[in-house]
Amino acid sequence: MKSTRQKETGSQRTVVSKDAQTNHLFTKNNYKLMLIGLVIMAIGFFLMAGGKSPNPDVFNDSDVYSPMRITIAPILIVGGLVVQIFAIMKKPK
Repeated sequence: MKSTRQKETGSQRTVVSKDAQTNHLFTKNNYKLMLIGLVIMAIGFFLMAGGKSPNPDVFNDSDVYSPMRITIAPILIVGGLVVQIFAIMKKPK
């Protein structure tokens, strides 16, 4: 049962339902998109971290400067940020 509240403004009298009073900033879809953006960013950070070096005394250029770490991971992080911005800016219907 919806509760209603009467609101008097001057000579006009309006009935406002409780559902109309609760204005949520984000909807369920916004939160889903935010979660997707966070997962994409986490994958990018995980890929950027890379793996453990077999020998810590030897510097291996191919591991540090691999295309996965310097190209794909930053693209995923920026993509996740774009999804986050879209999720925040998307207006509920």
